Amino acid sequence: MSAVSKEISEMIDMLPEKEQELAFELIKRMVLAWDSDFTKLTPLERDRLNKARKEIAEGQTVRHSDIDWN
Repeated sequence: MSAVSKEISEMIDMLPEKEQELAFELIKRMVLAWDSDFTKLTPLERDRLNKARKEIAEGQTVRHSDIDWN
């Protein structure tokens, strides 16, 4: 969690429950306006996705069917 996200979370925790719900709705609307179907990635998500794609391309993954679960 970024420093700003942590600070926002701490500030929201100080509010009464009704105001917390209002803050949640405002943030939700901002996110939906930014990405109406949640397809954009955060920088951290983009890094993780790129790393996973590289691992797959280089054969550094294990297929679930190859695992002996017993």
